[in-house]
Amino acid sequence: MRVILVGGGTAGHINPALAIASYIRDKEPNSKILYVGAKGGMEETLVPKENLEFKGITISGFSRKLNFSSFKKNLVTLKNIFIASHESKKILKEFNPDICIGTGGYVSGPLLKEAHKKGIPFIIHEQNAYPGITTKILSKKASVVMLATKAAKKHLNKNLNIIVTGNPLRNSIGKINSKEAKKELGFDNGKPLILSFGGSLGARSINESIAELISWSQKNNLYNHIHAYGKYGKWMPKLLEEKGVRKSPNIDLREYIDNMPICMAAADIVICRSGAITLSELIVCQKPSILIPSPNVAENHQYHNAMEFVEAKAAALLEEKELSGENLIKKLSESMNNIAYLQSGINKLKKELSFNSSEKIYEIIKNTLN
Repeated sequence: MRVILVGGGTAGHINPALAIASYIRDKEPNSKILYVGAKGGMEETLVPKENLEFKGITISGFSRKLNFSSFKKNLVTLKNIFIASHESKKILKEFNPDICIGTGGYVSGPLLKEAHKKGIPFIIHEQNAYPGITTKILSKKASVVMLATKAAKKHLNKNLNIIVTGNPLRNSIGKINSKEAKKELGFDNGKPLILSFGGSLGARSINESIAELISWSQKNNLYNHIHAYGKYGKWMPKLLEEKGVRKSPNIDLREYIDNMPICMAAADIVICRSGAITLSELIVCQKPSILIPSPNVAENHQYHNAMEFVEAKAAALLEEKELSGENLIKKLSESMNNIAYLQSGINKLKKELSFNSSEKIYEIIKNTLN
């Protein structure tokens, strides 16, 4: 089987594609898989680390702001769409896939549209309860539209071939022992481990609040901490230095967490956004969390995601409008004092939900080809 996977822009689009690729390789080791992403995008760095062949296309997103700078950016994007279409044609001709699979992001558009023109079947996967614009556009031509949740159905045409699969996760998620993971990371000193991140691009408000938390924690000798500050948070190490935070084996600060299965396994509590993939990983790994929904998403879907966890007594909520170093420290202290309560909630969630998404998606791929 020859498969092209396309998706990118954020880890929320990349990781599902990597999970699908991993499952296909497990089932059919002789399959040929090509990952297509944006030149210069996160996927260009992350995908080769998974021993997958990668090809980039020239593409950028549209700006919705009404100013001259956005107008110029959109002119460049229009030009890039023509370039990306030409590059996609060439990739499809050279690789000759049996099927294409899109997992979202504007990079999916040009390649899947060209695949449809050539009569190559394609399927798409939407991770969130509110489908993105790329999903809405491509869904009209897709052989199958796969959704993470039933809630997304109401935002799409009811005549589409829709199958709810859940979110595919990496095979190694939830398979690693916590004690072994802590030892491998060098955090087996008996102190609780905090894992925090604000998304693959980074979130200034989260980074600033985490800096306050790390400074407070180091002064009081309380926690081990792994934090990813994201692509646009490279200023954070300097901020910590200004706050008097010393380099320490108890602090692991990095741009991106590329060994999430190990870090998630080792964590005692996770501080993060409430994107769909992240929440699925929290359930599978059975990790209590403090959720900080992003307010900058369609239909405020991250808040609704988070409230499902809060109502299940599986997480604490801290909204962006209330986020500060002081409030985060307070929320963490409360959560650690009630960690058994949160642990019980997340354990119950895992028992109630099924996680065989990759298997379902593989079956859809095979059925589409038959």
